[in-house]
Amino acid sequence: MAKTPKSGKSSDGKRAGAAATTGDMPQIDIGLSTGDRGKIADGLSHFLADSYTLYLKTHNFHWNITGPMFNSLHVMFEGQYTEAWTALDAIAERIRALGYRAPGSYAEFAKLSSIEDAAVADDSDWREMVRQLVLGNEAVCRTARKVLKTADNAGDDPTVDLMTQRLNIHEKNAWMLRSLLA
Repeated sequence: MAKTPKSGKSSDGKRAGAAATTGDMPQIDIGLSTGDRGKIADGLSHFLADSYTLYLKTHNFHWNITGPMFNSLHVMFEGQYTEAWTALDAIAERIRALGYRAPGSYAEFAKLSSIEDAAVADDSDWREMVRQLVLGNEAVCRTARKVLKTADNAGDDPTVDLMTQRLNIHEKNAWMLRSLLA
């Protein structure tokens, strides 16, 4: 970026603080290169797909759990999918703030997600539901770590912060769920 001398104009003659424009819309100039923003947005798109797939799986299990663990898991799953629903919006909005389109269809999520969309044959098999949710939360953690590393290398503190927050949630969820299987 051109340095701004005391005259208030940059070396390319533009007024200090003025963004380059395309038509009437200013180009994005938030201190991250277009390449870095693209890499981060791509990682966040995979993270959004993993998060949405886990959200949907958790909600499905909340609806369909039966048997002796019904009440405990019904309540636990509700807490997890409710928290995840709010997080999905923050993830998608971060992608948009970086200047990219957030994926938003089942087809896009299926292509981007690392989490298998596996159903449970027996709705009373709470152990299998919990096992799948442990694996899903761990997959989300692995994706978050990749995005965090990319964002940290680019100096993208808001994305680093978001990924750190999500890691705290998903690591705790995986631990609590895993504890049920001990």
